[in-house]
Amino acid sequence: MKIFYNKLVRDRIPEIIEGEEKKTNIRIADQEEYFRLLKDKLVEEVDEFLDSDSPQELPDILEVVIALGSIYGLSFKDLSEMAEENKNARGGFNNMIVLVSVDE
Repeated sequence: MKIFYNKLVRDRIPEIIEGEEKKTNIRIADQEEYFRLLKDKLVEEVDEFLDSDSPQELPDILEVVIALGSIYGLSFKDLSEMAEENKNARGGFNNMIVLVSVDE
């Protein structure tokens, strides 16, 4: 029985599947498709986290964000520094503040 996925997977997934005595059929995406598939993968990983409430899903989300950053020429260090700059400028989420309304 053949199961079709046509989705982006981690680099070692075909090797792992073949280690289970299964045959894989893979191809390499071009840059445009890779970007689209990464965005799809981000949604998939976020949905898995939302459905499971498992912190084990968070590193998967981070891995996709790192790959997306690399498309823009950003390293993990760059992304971390940008996150720190945003946190310094606007704060983090540690105080659990909910903005209810603003009167203008």
